[in-house]
Amino acid sequence: MPYAIDPTRAQFDAFKALPRDTPIHMLNLIRLNELAKYPAGHPDAGKGLTGLEAYRRYGRTTGPLFQKLGGRIVWSGRPEAVVTGPADERWDLAFIAHYPNAAAFLAMVTDGDYREHVKHRQAAVADSRLIRMAPLEPGEGFGE
Repeated sequence: MPYAIDPTRAQFDAFKALPRDTPIHMLNLIRLNELAKYPAGHPDAGKGLTGLEAYRRYGRTTGPLFQKLGGRIVWSGRPEAVVTGPADERWDLAFIAHYPNAAAFLAMVTDGDYREHVKHRQAAVADSRLIRMAPLEPGEGFGE
């Protein structure tokens, strides 16, 4: 399976085709590079930053916009073991981000400052999954 860092055009088009006026949760699964992979010419290229350091720069630089648009982290955790799934699949970070609606997410990822700061994420991430979810109220049991 190819590594996924940014959405493909088809994936982004499918996201945009869904309702934009309902709250969404975005499940993020992140595998980090040992060392950040900045492109030549980037101010942080060759500085020896770890993937985690670069990802934290991404969070610090984009966090104010995320919060201004009504975003917040509703759950985060450090994956420890794959219990069901490919044995070679591993994630360094996992979290769920809440957005008041898909329009807020789209406003964030198309913002000019965000597009500059996302270079930290691109340098940090070896592989990722970003899954849009519709929030549901939990029931009494699994699948309810």
